[in-house]
Amino acid sequence: MFTRWWVRVTTLSVFTPREVRLVRRSTLGRDFRQLWGAYAVSAAGSAVGMGALPLVALLVLDSSAFQVSLLAALSAVASAVIALPLGVAIEHRYKRPVMVTADLARCVLLASVPVALAFGVLTYAQLCVVGVLQTAASVAFEAASGAHLKTLVLPEHRLRANSLFETTNWISVSAGPPVGGLLIGAWGTAATMVVDALSFLGSALGIRRIRQPEPEPLAHAAICHLGRDIAAGWQYLLRHPGLRPLFFNALLFGGSIMMTSPLMAVLMLNDLGLAPWQYGLVLGLPCLGGVLGSRLAPLLTQRVGRRRILLLSGVTRTLWTILLPLTPSGALGVCVIVAADFGLLFSAGVFNPSFTTYRMAATPDAFMSRVGTSWSVGSKTCQAAFMIAGGLIAARVGVRGALLIAGLLCMASALLLPWRRERTSTGNVPAPTTEAAPSPATDSPSA
Repeated sequence: MFTRWWVRVTTLSVFTPREVRLVRRSTLGRDFRQLWGAYAVSAAGSAVGMGALPLVALLVLDSSAFQVSLLAALSAVASAVIALPLGVAIEHRYKRPVMVTADLARCVLLASVPVALAFGVLTYAQLCVVGVLQTAASVAFEAASGAHLKTLVLPEHRLRANSLFETTNWISVSAGPPVGGLLIGAWGTAATMVVDALSFLGSALGIRRIRQPEPEPLAHAAICHLGRDIAAGWQYLLRHPGLRPLFFNALLFGGSIMMTSPLMAVLMLNDLGLAPWQYGLVLGLPCLGGVLGSRLAPLLTQRVGRRRILLLSGVTRTLWTILLPLTPSGALGVCVIVAADFGLLFSAGVFNPSFTTYRMAATPDAFMSRVGTSWSVGSKTCQAAFMIAGGLIAARVGVRGALLIAGLLCMASALLLPWRRERTSTGNVPAPTTEAAPSPATDSPSA
């Protein structure tokens, strides 16, 4: 009941009756509805608690700006070290128990912060530990959930399923931060962490209600080679003719976007002097572009073709950040930022479901968890490096200069899209120690 209620509140109101029937009937099925509901719960809670750890560090522990930046960077880098062997371990396990365990771990970790705060024993070191382990659990969950969704949904319905997840995410991001702000104003900085912790508990309960049996996981070999198995995931990703350019495109695009995030906060609040309500408007309103883009993704992909929509949306999502350093003051500046972010998120909303569906189809089951983990680790590490670099660049050339560099890097990421159409055997991909690695002839994204 709890899961169904959250799905209705956070998602169903924006979907057409036909789409709701698609989920409820056998096309996607009851088990997908449970998974979708669990995702809606955790996405809503995470959106409400967005940025809670650095906020607690700033407002409760009076941490410095360097300590807050270090908290984010340490979480990304340390969790990457933890997550790499996790990807191999997940490959050999049923995915649903891994997802439930990751949800429960995040619930306990986040709940420990308000408990420690209530007893007056909260420290910066605890926040660092929570940040590292929570991020590692998130990487593990994402790696398991991608492999799990692939087995739960038929190939012809995966684009629709990924579109539903993407739309749910954007709805949560649109509504969550304002709700989080109200909770902080009413009950303090730790209130959103309580909501976030409970949302992971709700997600775990929803996933446990899925009934469809999972396929047998990859069997353990008598002799395991952890290093070789980790490398196999990376090498499959980097040797695949379609996944490799998309991976490097994601690194540069995601890194440049994350580079702008703290810089835009400084620009809006300090340089432009936006009022709190204007700042909230700028954060929340553009997310509707992500909702609209993800809703249109299946239709556009059907009409334009998978390859063309990947390239078109992959290019258009890079064209908006270059407007940010040109933002004037006053109401016009608010309009420029909202328009730029709306265009960016609309394009990303179209791109992401098609990209996720392609990556799912291009990755054999034997590599799903390792490729997903490698992708997450690479992205999080690269984004942390870009954020630190953005701060250093801003100190030398100013906020607008750093934003200009980020915008140019974002536009350059379009050059890394899979422009060459080719059919190439993946070949030479190291086999997992448990069985021979599949070596299919795979296409780069085709029309």
